[in-house]
Amino acid sequence: MSRLLICALTVIVTAAPAPPAVAGAARHGDADRRPRVILMHDPELDDQNTLIRYLLYSNEFDTEGLLYASSGVHWAGDGKGTTWFVPGREYDRPRLNLCPCTSWRWKPGERFIHEAVDLYARAYPNLKAHARGYPSPGELKSKILGGNIAFDGDISTDSPGSDLIRRKLLDDEPGPLHLLTGAGQSTIARALKSIKDQYEGTPQWPAIYRKVSRKAVIQSWGDQDDTYAKYIQPNWPDVEFRQMATTIWGYGARRAVLPQDAELLSAAWTRANVSEVGPFGPFYRVWGDGRQMVPGDIFDFFGFSGVTAEQLREQGYIVWTALQEKGSWISEGDTSIFMNLLANGLRAGTDASWGGWGGRAGTDVGPDGTSSADYASTRWFRAAQHDFAARLKWTTTPAFSQVNHQPAVSVAGPLDRDVRPGRTVTLNGRVADPDRDAVTATWWQYTDAGTYPGTVEVTQRDGAARVRVPRDARPGQTIHLILQGTDAGTPALTSYQRVVLTVR
Repeated sequence: MSRLLICALTVIVTAAPAPPAVAGAARHGDADRRPRVILMHDPELDDQNTLIRYLLYSNEFDTEGLLYASSGVHWAGDGKGTTWFVPGREYDRPRLNLCPCTSWRWKPGERFIHEAVDLYARAYPNLKAHARGYPSPGELKSKILGGNIAFDGDISTDSPGSDLIRRKLLDDEPGPLHLLTGAGQSTIARALKSIKDQYEGTPQWPAIYRKVSRKAVIQSWGDQDDTYAKYIQPNWPDVEFRQMATTIWGYGARRAVLPQDAELLSAAWTRANVSEVGPFGPFYRVWGDGRQMVPGDIFDFFGFSGVTAEQLREQGYIVWTALQEKGSWISEGDTSIFMNLLANGLRAGTDASWGGWGGRAGTDVGPDGTSSADYASTRWFRAAQHDFAARLKWTTTPAFSQVNHQPAVSVAGPLDRDVRPGRTVTLNGRVADPDRDAVTATWWQYTDAGTYPGTVEVTQRDGAARVRVPRDARPGQTIHLILQGTDAGTPALTSYQRVVLTVR
């Protein structure tokens, strides 16, 4: 078994609905400080979809920058006619002779981030009626900058985006700076190179190196332009890099989704809950929507409907994934880069191995008893999709009472506790719902995230979980216990609180 269901209780919340402060870090007992983030995207359709989701959760972040970034599959060129070619890229295909070229899959005047923030401005009056902390549209717009977009993997010059990252890494604000990229890492690499070029060999360098290495946390969907492998890792080996690539959020979602969750990728569910909802819906890319990010892009055939793969190939398109039903899910491939920072109570951003809606650095044992890297993210997919659908509905009404909101889940006392083998620990949990919905609360052991190799003895009475620490637990081993609360609203929404027991 990948998890042990320990206890279940249903709580009917009879208190009056909570004011529009239910969402955010304080709701779940996480630290009140919102994560500082700089978000980077290239103009791939899945980045556009990811950006929509990010903006719906922007109340849970301190957004320091929204940057256009290049990658191995998208770069703008320098506007001077300079040609570029990197062996092994998608344009380096036999007999096609697509490059060297002056730009690659980047339309002139690209502004998809600006367009998304313009839509956010339309949604903002309603969003702020449902949760506190949403930044003003003007504030977000002021954070949009261009990164190192000219060429794939080029870190030879500074850019407004790299200058921003450099300043934020050197400032005196406490806590980590999360560098979230769904594109390449050339803008990050250039910022680090500028710091190194300025300070290396000076008396300040050792302190600067330590400060930046402690502060920067890169959360990336792979190494999309090789700059991590070629520059960042060799020169800044102590900077934390979190590999956030997942299958469930990408073009291959249909290979990873659990059978009971397949409907969440369907045209019917997507139309009802996403693409026909609020200002963001029509901007969200779905199969057969008649659009392309770059006109004539031979790799972007997703807007077509009523044609076969062979017909697309005859028109010159490179068909690299199976065609799907019109109106259905395409991809949000880069959504996992920020999902573990959400204030849903899982505290997944604390450690890369802890796991959350964006997966984790490790495999989980799936329902069939086999270890699976995909299950570490697919196990949460329904809860995450329902939450997304609820927030899209927030954009359609200023009336708090007309849409659903997440339950609040909390545990009294410290969330990280030292324990001794053979002792019993009592965990007092509380679940409340701002909409007066019934809430089903379940304690379960997240065995995959913990380092103790077995299951623990747990009983529940009157809302308290009593955990018997196994006598064979070794010093340093951890036991992860999660209180999960799911309401009876539409769609059903889930919040959590994770408690980590460390054997001493």
